[in-house]
Amino acid sequence: MTILVLGGAGYIGSHTVYELIENGIDTVVADNLETGHIEAVHPKARFYKGDISNELFLDNVFNKEKIDTIIHFAAYSIVGESMKNPLKYYDNNLCKTKALLETMIKHNIKNIVFSSTAAVYGEPESVPIYENDKLQPSNPYGETKLAIEKMFKWADTAYALRYVSLRYFNAAGAHISGNIGEFHNPETHLIPIVLQTACGKREYISVFGDDYDTKDGTCIRDYIHVSDLAKAHISAVKYLKAGNESNIFNLGNGTGFSVKEVIQTAEKITKQHIPYKIEQRRYGDPAKLIASSEKAKKILNWQPKYDTLDGIISTAWNWHKNHKNGYN
Repeated sequence: MTILVLGGAGYIGSHTVYELIENGIDTVVADNLETGHIEAVHPKARFYKGDISNELFLDNVFNKEKIDTIIHFAAYSIVGESMKNPLKYYDNNLCKTKALLETMIKHNIKNIVFSSTAAVYGEPESVPIYENDKLQPSNPYGETKLAIEKMFKWADTAYALRYVSLRYFNAAGAHISGNIGEFHNPETHLIPIVLQTACGKREYISVFGDDYDTKDGTCIRDYIHVSDLAKAHISAVKYLKAGNESNIFNLGNGTGFSVKEVIQTAEKITKQHIPYKIEQRRYGDPAKLIASSEKAKKILNWQPKYDTLDGIISTAWNWHKNHKNGYN
């Protein structure tokens, strides 16, 4: 079995590649390195630099490698940027995935695991969030991911192309080895921003709103360790390989932590004071996002290992304190 990981030089993609190789699975990585990092690619993975919209590039990969299943991470994922430049997101996320599916069909590759997002739900009507809850994205990023899921549904109907879509919540943490971790430029995720502040790379953290209907007034999110996400992708591959039908799963820990709780936990782990300033709310930020992952636990036999905020932040800190400038 050979797995092709698209976007395998990115944050979640690179951790999934590590997990695949640690499980003895032959792994190929394709990434255009626009936002990914070649240093994050596992040395035992075969790497191809190129874009998924380039048919000749994919033809070359598919002709050289006997690809069995694809795991698809290649996408833009910054919510604020998607609000300012939605067509960029439709072009990169949706149109390029359409081109990928056309090439997959041509080469008779029938299985794909898709990196989706909790952003497809928008402002939830209740928590925890279930897979059959109302889908109402509040930003173009979430809209493009939902549009891709719908495209997969019809591709399955027309071409028997089977998929698993994994809607995950706030990915965080780093590989236990400390070799790879989270590094974006610009950085928009809370935990790395908090740890950059602990490292002295930032003066303070902006906390967007402290008047939400939550225990301390700040937003609550469900944080899931990146290595647990990686394991779920392997479980999804095995699920498809066993001949099961296309499916959609939430991935989260089922527990929510507020922005202030993240800061306080990071202070405890780093033994650093982490200053913050209260700013105005950001448009479209839901008060609470917490997943129900019972379906994934039951059907995929998936169980998160890092189920505490302390454990997640500890691995992230192990990466950040030794990589203050990321991969640079």
